[in-house]
Amino acid sequence: MMQATNHQRKDAVSNTAAGKEFETSIKKFWLNQGIELSDSYSVLLGVSTKKKNHRFDFGCSNPKILVECKSHRWTEGNNTPSAKMTVWNEAMYYFSLCSNEYRKLFCVLRDYSEKRKMTLAEYYINTYEHLIPQKVEFWEFCAHDREAIKIL
Repeated sequence: MMQATNHQRKDAVSNTAAGKEFETSIKKFWLNQGIELSDSYSVLLGVSTKKKNHRFDFGCSNPKILVECKSHRWTEGNNTPSAKMTVWNEAMYYFSLCSNEYRKLFCVLRDYSEKRKMTLAEYYINTYEHLIPQKVEFWEFCAHDREAIKIL
């Protein structure tokens, strides 16, 4: 008997497939805005003199842009996906280590909670604002119409 799997989306083949599909939509959106992004864009980062390459989902050198994508949703019970918020905190940490020469784009799936009367990104900003580096732009992407809005 085949065991059921717990996927990020009920209709997704896998978490990886759902994430890749979301990333493809984001890359197309930015291309339509005149910004051509490279996949797995690498930047040297570190808290001291020791540096190591870190790969962002996308980026480019002219203009200098770094992009991190997250397609997380509220839990089925409209509770906070705590483990996912930790991943968002990690992304903010990496952005904080980057030069301010870069435009830093955090692109997330727009997921609205009727229970909370806010999107997951709005919840994150309200709760973790103290961890968001200056100049990080939050963009919410609607899965249905492939449109985006800047919310921070």
